[in-house]
Parts: sequence; structure tokens; C-alpha cells
Amino acid sequence: MADVHAKIPLTGGSDFWHTPAIPEADLPELMWTDGPHGVRKQSGSTDHVGINSSEPATCFPPAVGLASSWNPGLLERVGVALGEECRALGVGVLLGPGMNIKRSPLCGRNFEYFAEDPFVAGELASALVRGIQSQGVGTSLKHFAVNNQETDRMRRDSQVDERTLREIYLRGFGKVVLSAQPWTVMCSYNRVNGTFASENHWLLTEVLRDEWGFEGVVVSDWGAVWDRVRALKAGLDLEMPANRTHEDGVREALAAGGIDEATIDRAFGRIERIVRRAAASLADAPDSFDVAGHHALARATAEQCIVLLANDGVLPLARETTVAVVGEFARTPRYQGAGSSRVNPTRLDNALDAIAALVGHEVPFAPGFATAAGQELPADAREQAVAVAKDADVVLAFLGLGENHESEGYDREHADLPEEQLTLLEDILAVNPNVVVVLSNGASVLLPFADRVRAIVEGWLLGQAGGGALADVLYGVVNPSGKLTETIPHRLADVPSYLYFPGDDSGVRYGEGLFVGYRGYDALGTDVAFPFGHGLSYTTFAYSDLSVTATDGGLSVAVTVTNTGSRAGREVVQAYASIAGSKVVRVPRELKGFASVTLEPGASARVEIAIPAAELAFWSVQDHAWVVEGGEYTVEVGSSSRDLRLSGTVAVAGDEPFRPLTLASTVAEGMSVPAFAEVVGRMAGDAFGSDPDLMKMMESMPLAALAGFSGQSPRQLQALLDHVNAVRQAAQG
Repeated sequence: MADVHAKIPLTGGSDFWHTPAIPEADLPELMWTDGPHGVRKQSGSTDHVGINSSEPATCFPPAVGLASSWNPGLLERVGVALGEECRALGVGVLLGPGMNIKRSPLCGRNFEYFAEDPFVAGELASALVRGIQSQGVGTSLKHFAVNNQETDRMRRDSQVDERTLREIYLRGFGKVVLSAQPWTVMCSYNRVNGTFASENHWLLTEVLRDEWGFEGVVVSDWGAVWDRVRALKAGLDLEMPANRTHEDGVREALAAGGIDEATIDRAFGRIERIVRRAAASLADAPDSFDVAGHHALARATAEQCIVLLANDGVLPLARETTVAVVGEFARTPRYQGAGSSRVNPTRLDNALDAIAALVGHEVPFAPGFATAAGQELPADAREQAVAVAKDADVVLAFLGLGENHESEGYDREHADLPEEQLTLLEDILAVNPNVVVVLSNGASVLLPFADRVRAIVEGWLLGQAGGGALADVLYGVVNPSGKLTETIPHRLADVPSYLYFPGDDSGVRYGEGLFVGYRGYDALGTDVAFPFGHGLSYTTFAYSDLSVTATDGGLSVAVTVTNTGSRAGREVVQAYASIAGSKVVRVPRELKGFASVTLEPGASARVEIAIPAAELAFWSVQDHAWVVEGGEYTVEVGSSSRDLRLSGTVAVAGDEPFRPLTLASTVAEGMSVPAFAEVVGRMAGDAFGSDPDLMKMMESMPLAALAGFSGQSPRQLQALLDHVNAVRQAAQG
């Protein structure tokens, strides 16, 4: 196809969900649709905020739930099912998964993201991408990048220093691109250090393509393109949905020499490849999927997503225990997020019916409070709930956030549960102290009652089969094994990003730097309600015989885990690494590996975790490269970031690049080089005598300034530096 003008339409959608057919190239249209935890195929009126209906599809747990499983194999199975449903529904690209870091619990879209940590987010997202794409369906890794809030999301400038950007906010994206090659990456709305993501050549070309080797299509978030010409030149390929004015602008720019044919050809070629790839997959697609089988998978998945935050032994419940259920969420579940990811489920289970089925009879129930705007309850709804709770052996209080409390498009104003729910809980505790709180929420909430209830079950958002999974966990049919991927603080003011979120018209400054989530809490020694990685079980696990060894590829970690309780259970073993005496700013420890093991009572297993050398690297601003610092590394393993059972140390050689001494180097840096230390020491002595305080003050002085104090000329000192640098470089080979 030679006519470049005929290629321009493929750089924008034909409508809300399709890329256009190009008859001259025998290229069919391709449907894209929202995910990421289910297929939201709209066949009638279309929108990108979840207002209008869509065809039935399995609603799996959103990322906030999936992440708590810490189970890449499970997410890959979910991905396969999503891919199968896409094919049956004629969808070529599913828009997801979401990869943005949970910088603040207030972000309205946290339900769609995995974690406050890029390692676990990258591992889980990679698995989901592999599963979906194994079915010949594309994914769209989003939102690239630094889109960590909904407030003014379409304009706000995310201002992040280079090292933080690389180590926290881009690292997970890079992991997915390098390990799974998603068909597409979706750029975000916001600016990144002053430039809109859709027009950011450094982000879309230099990092994504040149460094990571991304081979697919860069698509805009819906409405994120301000100028298609600038976007195409920066590395964007596809504007969705199309803006015809922007298309005309490309034609005008082409005629005026403002964009060249090669840029349009390149974008066209990338889109053409995935359209043909998807079309081949859809050509022989079935017209249905295994509805019952996928619902069963959704339930099995939800079971591993539930986190038992606290339990004094009241759980699991015996079936003969007299329970009362309070809270509308038990009857009308909040099972997914609001906005563009809203899925029309094939069926929907609720916990109230599932509990009744387990115990063999109906259980006393009172809604207690409204869960949606406009919902009408009796005037004495609270009194009814208290009356139901009063005579029960155990009260199951289903609390949480409704869709109007968290959604795409706006952030939460606070991290509390609704006041009416907290008041009801206090009233119930006044008549019955045996309360188990079951939560439904898309992001962490503050839990001021944690020490006054007998157990807390974090149900997150569990998809269409979550009701049955919750009942199974409450009654011990399933042993909970989920772990937090976000810290739950005592106070919102304790959150490391608290002072900087969500910014103002001048932008949002990521002033906490590397100290996001558990990194910040640990650095300050802040007490938290429940730490990153935390999650209880109905059994117990012991750790023993830790081995940490250096290999050519990084570190090899092995530990024996034993089930010391009376129930079979799954444990997620987490490995955190740190280095003593680092030359750069470091957080106390970082997650670098994890693995899960399922054990019968009394059984033991050897769990092995490989930590690639690349995971030990920090981003060196000085070298503009990833660098593994040589030294003694400590690896700690355990059940959470603050339940670390064993530790071991190992020497790592490092790969620091040669850094020549210059006149801008400090005295301290010069003193670290033996070949130069004697000369520096003599010069310092000439300049300052033997006063130790003056010598210490001098350590931060540039060598150029020292030359002036000591009477040396810069030329003399530079000649010495050249000699020392040559000797050092020869010694390093």
C-alpha cells in the first residue's frame, strides 16, 4: 500500500471502540474494549466511563483482589479465560491490565491497580498479559505513566525525580514489556515532568522502545491526545477515539513538511500487524464460552484473594454457631469498581445466600445502612440491625465503600468508612462484643475499631463469585491465604505521600521520592495497622534453614517452610533485600522475590526464590544507567514486610561503571582512591593543618577548590587526575 494519505485514518479510531477498515490494504476493522478483569463489550450506546450496558461476561476479581493472591499462575489462568471470552465476543484487544502504583489510598482508581510495589505488580501483570495473549488476543498495559490519581488527571503535571521515576513508577511497566511483550501500551492523560504523556518522546520512544524493546502499538487513553502530529512524532501510533480535526491536522502537516511519511508509515505498520494478528485469531473463534467453568474459576480465584487481617480465634465459624448478618453488602455485593471497568456479570453470588446454604437455613439479617445513592431503607434500619445482632453468638458485619465513594474520575476525600457504618458498628459492639467485620472496598480504609472486633476479613472487590468465596472462608471450607499488596495505615497523615497528594494547578510533586508505601513507613519507623505482605491463616507456618548464595545471574534463596498447624494451607514466602553502607539513598528493604507453597499439616517443603541481578540494581543518575552496587547484601524472608523470620548475607560483586575523578569530584571521593589519597592528604594538610574538624569539613569540597586553597594550579591537579584515572582504568581492565 503506497498511498500514505490512505494510511492516516488508521492512526485514529473509526468510532469509540474500533480501528477502521482499510480496503486498500485488505485490512478489517478491529474491536477494542475495556477490561481489565472482564470483557465490557458495548453493542449499543457506547461510552468510556461505564454508564451504558454491555454484553454479559465473567466478572473476575479486579486487580485489588487479584494482587492479594500473590499467585502469578492463577492470574495466568484468569488471563486465558479472559482471552477466550474476548474471542467469543469478537474483541481483538482488551484494555488492561492497569499498572500504576498505589501512591495514596485516596486514588479513586486503586481498585484497578495491583500494588504499592513495582516488583509484585510487574510479576502479576506479566502473568495476566501472558494468559490473555496466549489466546491470540491483545492487551493494553496502562496507564503509561505516573498516573496515580484521578484529580485533574487529564492535565496535571506529575513531577518526579529521575531515580524515583525509574525505580518506582516505570520499573513494573518495564518488567511486563520485557517479559510478556503486550500488544499495546496505553499512554496516560497527564503530563510527565512537563510534557503530556501522549507527546513525550522520551517516554514513548527512548524508554519504551529503545531501552525496553517494545514492539507493539502505543494507543492513547480515550481523549488523551491534544495534537496528533506531535503525538505521532513522539511515538504514539493510535488515537482513540478519533478526533477528525486531528486527522485533518496530520494531512495538513504532511503537506507542509511538519511530519514525514516515514512516521506515518511506521505507525500504520505497527497497527496493521496487530489488526492482522487479531483478525487471524478471531476468524475461527467460537461464538460462546464456558460460562459455568469461568464462574467456577472466578470463585476459586476469589478464595485466594481474601485477606484475613485479624482473628482472635473466632474464625473459622462452626456451622452450629448462631450468627446474625448485618450490612447490605452481604445481600447486594460490591464486587467491582465503578467507571470504565464495570462488567455485566453472567451471574452474581451474594454472601448472605451462600452463608444460608452452608448452614442449611436462613440466618437473621438486617441491611443496617444504604450502600448506594438513592437507596431507601426503613427509618428504624439501624435499630433493626442492633436488635438482630443482640442475641447472636457472632455478628458478621459487612461494611465497605459503595460505588459513589470510589470511582474512576475522582479521588476519595478521606480514607474512612462511611460515618453511618461506623456509628452502626459502635451500636452493635455496645450490645454484642463478638463481631467479625467483613470488608468490601477497592482501596484500603482506616480501621479504628481493629482492636475491638474479634476478626477482620478484607474482601476487597471479589468479582461475581465473591459471595460464595467469603462464606467459604468464614466457615473454614477454604483456608484464607491472601496477603496485602498495600499497607493499611493508622492515620491518613501517616501515608508517605500525604503532604503532596494530589497537588494543585502547578502540578503534583512526588516529594516522598523512593519512600512510597512500606518503603516510607519502614524508613520512618511508623507504626501501621497492617503491613505490606500481611495476611493470616487458620494454620501456622515455621521457617528454617535459610540459604542465600550468589550466582552468575543474581541471588539464589532457599528456605524450608513447615505447616505447624492442624489445617492444610498456603503460605506466600516473601524475600526482601537491602545493602549495608550504600553510597546512595536507600530504603530499608525492598521486595525482590516471592513464592507460594501449599502444605498439609505437619508437611515441609523447600521453597526456592531466584533474585535476578537486575532486581538488585538502582538507577544511577550520575551514570544514567542501572547499576548493581557491590557489597554485603542482606536477604530477609518471612510472611510480611514486618514479619521477617530469617535473614542471611551474601557478597555481591556489583557492576559499577568506571567513574573518573574530575576537578568536580570531592575530597572524600578522591580519598577513596588509594593512588590519589596520599596526594590529597598532603594537599589538605598544607591547606588546613591537622585540625580534624576542618579536615571533616573539607571532605565535601570539590578538588578544584582545594587546588586553590593549597596553591596547586588546576592544570597541575588535572594532570595528576589524568594519571590516576589511567592507572585505575587499566587496573579494571
